[in-house]
Amino acid sequence: GHVVTKGSVAPDPAKVQAVLEWPVPLTLKALRGFLELSGFYRKFIRNYASIALPLTILLKKDAFKWSPEAETSFTQLKQALVTASVLALPNFTEQFIVQTNASGAAMGAVLLQQGHPIAFFSKVFCPKL
Repeated sequence: GHVVTKGSVAPDPAKVQAVLEWPVPLTLKALRGFLELSGFYRKFIRNYASIALPLTILLKKDAFKWSPEAETSFTQLKQALVTASVLALPNFTEQFIVQTNASGAAMGAVLLQQGHPIAFFSKVFCPKL
């Protein structure tokens, strides 16, 4: 699923193409499949969780109803994967930097080394029950 070259790692172009060709999910099973495949590459996509949130909400019981928000999220995830960052491979003799950002709804982070991203992380917070 990854292409590793000297000093960097990128998504496998064949897998990216599979995501690009994924049709609009008309069933819950198809949506889960899309989110599993796109989620495999979440470390390459800044703010993945926030972008995917409208689709993730559709996974709740009796919530699957395709909407303009879901369509936008679906398209944005595809585009984010096409323009995904090539990540640097870590050099464990060099210093790491973690940059974070948070709001009341989500948080995100990027692990950097010498100004190059090594991985992205994002998570949507669960609402209070």
